[in-house]
Amino acid sequence: MLGIEYPIIQGAMLRASLAELVAAVSNAGGLGIMASAIFSNAKELRDEIRKAKSLTDKPFGVNINLFPATRPMPNEEFIDTLIEEGVGVVSTSGLRSPAPYMERLKRGNVKVIHKVTTVRHAIHGERVGADMIAAVGFEQGGNMGMDDIPTLVLVPRVVDSVKVPVLAGGGIADGRGLVAALALGAEGVVIGTRFLATLECNIHPNYKEWMLRSTESDTVVTQRSIKNTHRVLRNEAARKVQEMEARGAPLEEFFTVIKGEMGRKVMEEGELDAGMALCGLNVGLIHEVVSVKEVIDSIVNQAEAIGGRLNSLGVFTLPH
Repeated sequence: MLGIEYPIIQGAMLRASLAELVAAVSNAGGLGIMASAIFSNAKELRDEIRKAKSLTDKPFGVNINLFPATRPMPNEEFIDTLIEEGVGVVSTSGLRSPAPYMERLKRGNVKVIHKVTTVRHAIHGERVGADMIAAVGFEQGGNMGMDDIPTLVLVPRVVDSVKVPVLAGGGIADGRGLVAALALGAEGVVIGTRFLATLECNIHPNYKEWMLRSTESDTVVTQRSIKNTHRVLRNEAARKVQEMEARGAPLEEFFTVIKGEMGRKVMEEGELDAGMALCGLNVGLIHEVVSVKEVIDSIVNQAEAIGGRLNSLGVFTLPH
């Protein structure tokens, strides 16, 4: 359906999901996804799409952000632009329904992957026309929904509830995660955090080194009190947000810490305590910064080795 070699889709991660990373994932056999939300207008998105096209002749996608934002998202213009540029895949994620954009995307022959954290949203996504559902558990970094459903439970529930193909995300960083996702009934995986710690990812080296020092115990969930839960690395900004939540601070005060400008300082300038540091629980499985190709090759090779081991053990052989 997506025209890719391996069932590995890179999650859209705001400032990290630019042309270099997107193209590297696609060149390695997966599907790179560019984040549109970081661009102010359609021209900026068009320029980045064309840059990615100069780096790969393989399919890649663009994410349309449906989360609330402090500035209006020109999503209609973004969609017109990606269709004009021949982008064949869109991922949608956020608190709003993708329904208003579906007719335009279908007319543009664009395949739509709708990201969800609950079964009810998966059913809605299928009903309004999504071609695939990405079911992402609460292990994921960034926005993780309000229901705290882990990947191990969410994915088979979604698989049982929709007819379109399902992708699994949340906590997946290697071939073991890919095999587990396939065993749960998914057709492939969405991986975000693991691709942050790659050579092609444009985030600051300080951030990558911080990830290598961190374990699965070093993330924290913030912003639940304002119904915008995010999993982030534990830093001074996260501590401030937790303190605001404890005393019921007004939304305006939260914005001084959680706004995108502060996140940019963390990811692009390496000021690790300045703002929210989005990161999944699978940071505990990341031990080195390598190329995207090495990451994907390792995932595939490990998954194949696991498949061979399970077959040799007779795991899939039913008794007569």
